[in-house]
Amino acid sequence: QVQLVESGGDSVQLGGSLNLSCAASGYRVDSGCMAWFRQVRGKGREGVAAICRDGYTSYANAVKGRFTISKDSAENTLFLHMNNLKSDDTAMYYCAARQSSNTAFVFLESLYTIWGQGTQVTVSS
Repeated sequence: QVQLVESGGDSVQLGGSLNLSCAASGYRVDSGCMAWFRQVRGKGREGVAAICRDGYTSYANAVKGRFTISKDSAENTLFLHMNNLKSDDTAMYYCAARQSSNTAFVFLESLYTIWGQGTQVTVSS
């Protein structure tokens, strides 16, 4: 069974840090592309960070310099390291995976076929 399970979401203070994890089963994190998306209630999902098989990474402008996406092949886990968190970072965070390693359209939601259930991040002042 193919499954992605996120963890690490929490309530943190403005300017704080948080590390999200996405444990994969039935899918190798070394294959294709994986990404983190986030969604605020009542709004659409937006791409945050993506990483592909060859190590290619991409970040949304809103998180560049603050977030880092990485993966651990041995643990078969995707990570999102978030620093200097802002109130606008408050959202449900989802990890997603696709078989294609094509680096085009890494934030196109419809190209991802495997999704986790999400983990909530809340940033408060």
